[in-house]
Amino acid sequence: MNVPQRIQITEVGPRDGLQMEKRVLPTRIKVDLIGGLVEAGVSSIQVGAFVHPRKIPQMADTDALAELLPVREHVHYSALTLNLKGVERACRTSIAWIEVSLSASDAHGRRNAGLSLPEAIQEAGAMVTLAARAKRRLRASIQCAFGYTDPLDVGVEQVVRMTRFLVDQGIDLLVLADTAGMATPQTLTDVLAAVIPQAGTVPVGLHLHDTRGFGALNVRAALQMGIIHFDTALGGLGGCPFLAGASGNIATESTVRLIHGLGIDTGIDAAKVAVWSRRLNRYFGRALPAGTQ
Repeated sequence: MNVPQRIQITEVGPRDGLQMEKRVLPTRIKVDLIGGLVEAGVSSIQVGAFVHPRKIPQMADTDALAELLPVREHVHYSALTLNLKGVERACRTSIAWIEVSLSASDAHGRRNAGLSLPEAIQEAGAMVTLAARAKRRLRASIQCAFGYTDPLDVGVEQVVRMTRFLVDQGIDLLVLADTAGMATPQTLTDVLAAVIPQAGTVPVGLHLHDTRGFGALNVRAALQMGIIHFDTALGGLGGCPFLAGASGNIATESTVRLIHGLGIDTGIDAAKVAVWSRRLNRYFGRALPAGTQ
C-alpha cells in the first residue's frame, strides 16, 4: 500500500461526539477532557459548535469554553458553524479555526440548518468572507457527501460543484463528511477520485461514521488515495441529531491503532485517549460504541 508517513487526526469528540448525549457534560469536565486529549498527543481538536443552544444543548457553552482551553504551541482548536450568526459568535472568541459546514443534500440541509441547498451555498460564501476578514483559518465541510438516505441520492457531480465553490472562496481544508454512514470503500474512492483534482492545492480530509461497519475499510481506502486528514471521536461517540440511525464516528483509539499498525505516525497515544473514553462511559452510565481499551 502506497501511504503517507504521517496522518493528521482531528478529534471531534467534544463536538460531534457529545452533541447526541442527553446528559450535558459540564464545562469544567469538557476542559479536563480536552486537556487530557492534548496530553495524549492530539494536536487538532474540534471543541464545540456555535449553534442554537435549544437545538443542541451540549454546545450551549462553546463561547465560554473557547476561552478556557489549554494553550499549547503545537495544538489548534476548531469549532463548527452552520450559518452567519454562528461565524459571528466564533469570531468573538479566540478559536483559530472555524468550520463552515453545509450539506450536499437539500433535504438534510433543511433539517440540520434550516436552509435549502441554494440558500446554504449563498450563506457559506458570506460565512467564509466574514471568517477570513477576522483572520481565522477555514475548514469547510460537505455533509452527506456520500449520500443521505441512500448512497445514490447525492450525486458525485453535486459534491464536485460544491468543492469548486468552496475552494474558490479561499478555504484552508476541505472535509467530506459521511454524515449518514453510507460510504463504502468503492463509493468513497469514486468520490475522492472526482473531488481531489478539483480541490487543487487545498487538502481534502474525511469525516467518517461507522454506521454500517465500513469505518476501518474506508480509512484504508482513503489512505490509498493519499488522504492524510481524518476526523475521529474518542470511544466512537457521535452521530447527527437530525438524521435517524446515524451512529457514531470512527473511534479515535481504533483508528490510531490501525494507522500505527500500517507503520504510519499520528503522534497520538491511543491508550491515553481510552482513559477518557472510560471516564465518559462512567459519566453517561453506558458503554461507548468503541475504542475504550
